[in-house]
Amino acid sequence: MINAIFRMYDRFPRIGLRERTGQQDMSLDIADAYLNGRNAMIEAGVGIGKSFGYLIPSLLINQVSRQPIIIATSSIQLSEQIHKDLRVIGSRLGFTTVRSVVGKGMGQYACRHRAAGLFEPDDPSSPLSTLAQRILNFEIDERADIKGGISDAEWSNVCVNDCIFERCHYKNACLFYDMRTKINARACDIDFIIVNQDLLIRDLIKKKEGTRGIITEQPALIVIDEAHNLEAKVRDAGTLEFTLRRTCRILDDALQILFKQSRDKSLFSQSKFLKSCVERIFKQIDADLLHAAKQDNDRIKVSEIKGIPFSRASRDLRDLSLSLSVLTSRHEREIDEVFEAMNGLIRLFDVLAGVEDNYLIWASNTQREATISICPKAISQFLKYTLFNGKTPVILTSATMCQGGETLEEQYAYLTKSLGYTGDYMDRQSSPFDYSSHAMMYISGNIPYYRHDKRELYLEAAYTEMIKLCNLTQGRTLVLFSAKEDMKYVHKRLISGADEYKWALHVQKEGASQDGVIAEFRGSKGVLLSTGVFWEGVNIEGSDLSQVIIFRLPFPVPADPIYEYKAAQAKNPLKEVFVPDMLLRLRQGTGRLIRSETDLGVLSILDSRLSTAARKDYRDKVLETLPFKKVTEDFSVLERFVKEKGIQRTV
Repeated sequence: MINAIFRMYDRFPRIGLRERTGQQDMSLDIADAYLNGRNAMIEAGVGIGKSFGYLIPSLLINQVSRQPIIIATSSIQLSEQIHKDLRVIGSRLGFTTVRSVVGKGMGQYACRHRAAGLFEPDDPSSPLSTLAQRILNFEIDERADIKGGISDAEWSNVCVNDCIFERCHYKNACLFYDMRTKINARACDIDFIIVNQDLLIRDLIKKKEGTRGIITEQPALIVIDEAHNLEAKVRDAGTLEFTLRRTCRILDDALQILFKQSRDKSLFSQSKFLKSCVERIFKQIDADLLHAAKQDNDRIKVSEIKGIPFSRASRDLRDLSLSLSVLTSRHEREIDEVFEAMNGLIRLFDVLAGVEDNYLIWASNTQREATISICPKAISQFLKYTLFNGKTPVILTSATMCQGGETLEEQYAYLTKSLGYTGDYMDRQSSPFDYSSHAMMYISGNIPYYRHDKRELYLEAAYTEMIKLCNLTQGRTLVLFSAKEDMKYVHKRLISGADEYKWALHVQKEGASQDGVIAEFRGSKGVLLSTGVFWEGVNIEGSDLSQVIIFRLPFPVPADPIYEYKAAQAKNPLKEVFVPDMLLRLRQGTGRLIRSETDLGVLSILDSRLSTAARKDYRDKVLETLPFKKVTEDFSVLERFVKEKGIQRTV
């Protein structure tokens, strides 16, 4: 296999591809890990061609083993890009019959069963009825099919939710049903299964709990791309959310399935009792949120819930779950879904009763509906025994996995501890881009520190500095915010102060197509305000993007229940948790700037905690970790660099 990889890369010049040393070394490391049945961590810097680096050995491993390769990514956009890359590299290297599927979460697919129930013949022109009609007319199969995007609240009405699988009248024309069938196919029927990390983790959870898995049982290799996101994805997948409506629906579904099998009328009184408990719980949650939540996305502590017979409720839930587990039609996916949901409900009641202390719990207003969430405290043991157990070699890769340190073990230490990783550490494959002469990092030292009680003082100073920086590069700037509230404030100020600049202004919109927003930005060469997914995965080469502004260092929120717990487990929370986590995200954001060997640009950080005068212990670690060699706090030095390098709008 090693020789085959060398032969593949020898063919690169003849098939129009450029050989990159880091890419070839990565492929060889992956092949070696597979042959030795070992896991491997590999940091692959921007520009080495990471996806080709793991697709080439994966194609050979699939050919030899006749077993599928699972590739898990952190976003739908990356999944679809890898699918395209697989087609390109596979065909050019002679792999003409590669059978592959992209698997997405059910929330990305339109549900015709739900749409049929929402269409109103008496009011066909209402927004919801029009959307339902388009789905029923096969105009919309996925959320991405809606040009201009759609809000989360609107889409939640029509996306796949608690699929009824085989009983659905629309299953033969459903992309979700077809996808689920393919990713769970026999090993000999599929070659590559490309899923998001959420789906892979959900599969691991289901298999651990003894229910039917989502993804095929016998992969030859698992590759996890953008592995710096894996901890957060595991926590998200392990987080169970309950609203009053969803909880009652779980009980109704269980009642329907069990009564159909047994005709036991006592099930109705059990269900009625459990629903009354649920209603009383959510009545208190509503009161807690009204008292403590300042914003919809605030996570608040759940106060002690009294007056509910939790022991009886837990016993009844367990009886229902046991009855579901022994049904003769046990292997039907619909029953598996209800069985899993019932087990989640049991965990919620145990956490609320105080008999289960391995979970964090909080309340929030998700989509304007009171929601209780529970999340496992420690996920490293889960991954250690379900993913890194030696049954299938696992490759973890990303452009941003390492921190500072002299040895590979030290550099990979934060992710190793967070993920419970066991395996080999491979040499870091550094970016081939010339940061020393093509880029400069500017740290603004004259902005006051951000404090919640003086938030507007910081925002006004940062806004003024941002205007000056965007004017310097004549637009062509991506501004990355770590808080949506900051982005909204700046957007409002820019609209009211339009006489201060001449460039076009763009802002990320909820539910909007990422590609559409980026295309508008590139066309206008303006300024794009963004958060969330724009911190990573965005690839804008050339002079259309000449500056990235980090509005605030992306430290996690200390009061967040997850980070509050992680901090409580650390001897030095700032050094062991908050700085390493911030660095992972900061490296992703700064990686948006230089995307090709000829790119030129400026990275500006509007957070004076990083300035020399602030004397923060983590300044040196940040500068050591980032690839920028030229660093200044003098705006005039930055101006000279921009002028010397010709970073200016071309007419």
